[in-house]
Amino acid sequence: LAENADVVVRYQGGNNAGHTVVTDNCKFVLNLLPSGILHPDVTCVLGDGMVVDLDHLENEIESIREKGIVISPQNLKLSKHATISMPWHKIQDELEEDRLAKTGSAFGSTRRGIAYAYSDKYKKKTLRLGDLLHLDKPHIQSRLKTMLEYKNLELGGCYHQAPMSYPALLSWCEKKAEQFAPYITDTGNYIAAALSNHQKVVLEAQLGAMRDIDYGIFPYTSSSSTIFLSCAVRLSSADTASCRRLLLGSADLSQSSPNRLVEM
Repeated sequence: LAENADVVVRYQGGNNAGHTVVTDNCKFVLNLLPSGILHPDVTCVLGDGMVVDLDHLENEIESIREKGIVISPQNLKLSKHATISMPWHKIQDELEEDRLAKTGSAFGSTRRGIAYAYSDKYKKKTLRLGDLLHLDKPHIQSRLKTMLEYKNLELGGCYHQAPMSYPALLSWCEKKAEQFAPYITDTGNYIAAALSNHQKVVLEAQLGAMRDIDYGIFPYTSSSSTIFLSCAVRLSSADTASCRRLLLGSADLSQSSPNRLVEM
């Protein structure tokens, strides 16, 4: 599907799963990047509903580039609304799994911080990718300090961890902003324009319906909505016509004409 698409979009999840793609020459392990990244004429999007571990993304991009794949802001777009998986999310995931393991109650987490990133998203205690473009703004710096204070209280009180420093956190954010600023954009507008131009858009989910946080085998689910009906909300702008085209295209898998979308 990806090789025949114009755009391939991940609309949910993080780097706790993904796809392994084997070609004639190489094996590619993709946790965050959509499978369309292996095709030079396909633009890939990490959508609004994702949680993005930027350290992992940096390493994944470098690994793919070492195998001859070109990745640039022209063929990779990161949603300004996607949630950042902060460095402490992995730490918290590991600490909690270790605590549960002592009583034989370990959840079987991938220890990549996905659940904690989504949890802090709904608490409004994390950053979105677009915030990296405004780190010099007082309100962003104030939010960073508030988030760090909260997380230090949580990790110190529950797990007796030493406090993390604000200068180190700000330095990490500034480094990631320098690396990824050219890739961060309004992907809702980009997808709406692609649909208006009758481009073929493939929606790439991370996990199946039984892992959906609302309709899956709770509590043994992922932390995001995996079903295709959520894709329009996770991808598009408030443009009602674009959302309708996303849903109609995703629902009609048998008709993959150029102006349709296909869900994997």
